[in-house]
Amino acid sequence: MAPAPERVEPRPAKSRGKRRAWDEVPRWHIYLPLSIYVLFTLIPFYWILLFALRPAGSTSLVPWPMTFDHFEKVWNERAFGTYFQNSVLVGVATLVMTTLVALAGGYALARFNFRIKKAFMLALLCTQFVPGALLLVPLFEIFANLRMINSLASVIIAETVFQLPLSMILISGFIRNVPYSLEEAAWVDGCNRFTAFRIVVLPLLRPGLIAVGSFAFVHAWNHFLFALMFLSDQSKQTIPVGLNTLMSADSVDLGALAAGGIIAAVPVVIVFAFIQKWLITGFSAGAVKG
Repeated sequence: MAPAPERVEPRPAKSRGKRRAWDEVPRWHIYLPLSIYVLFTLIPFYWILLFALRPAGSTSLVPWPMTFDHFEKVWNERAFGTYFQNSVLVGVATLVMTTLVALAGGYALARFNFRIKKAFMLALLCTQFVPGALLLVPLFEIFANLRMINSLASVIIAETVFQLPLSMILISGFIRNVPYSLEEAAWVDGCNRFTAFRIVVLPLLRPGLIAVGSFAFVHAWNHFLFALMFLSDQSKQTIPVGLNTLMSADSVDLGALAAGGIIAAVPVVIVFAFIQKWLITGFSAGAVKG
């Protein structure tokens, strides 16, 4: 008898349902819109660099010969060195005060139950719909009675008050993601509530604290309204107000304005370049629960 033929198992057909959407769409459908978006995003930045680095009166589309006269002019003649120091002081002080107060308030909202908790959370959310311009009159009256007008402390307090509601909501959501059993285990080992929070919870809050602190710093660095209204002495002005002084009704020094804009943008770019990973993690984790 002849041997039976070997049975060949049919190859399973590839399931079209398992193919990714990336494989179904031609690549140029993705890269072309992204390229257009990047082009329109980078053109304004290149235009600012062009005005800041090319000589005054030049119409060249390439910053050559390159000059730094505009930077020297705004830093020395326009007192941008003083504006820069004031902005750093306001930004760092706002960062510290907002983070500390929001940390205490966020822990209370996350770990304690009290009668008006839901109403308080709703009030915090409602404050996000109030523009900062509406706070100018009451804040000005308060600072005038306290004799704090024309001082950097008034701007720092105003920026902190404006940043606190969102910061407390974010930190409370981040604390809720930390298991409560970790604190209970620390209590069993003999720690009090503050020590357990400092040893167990606080190290886990690093992404959230970095996100809240960086957001407060950047907002205080770029905010124009409070510094304009509460500060009258030129030696106490911040960078946004200093940029406004470069524009007048008769003329605008485009080279100096572009150089001042770059000086104002560089610290923010550096901050976000170093904390980008922590910032995304902190905001996403703080917004999951709450």
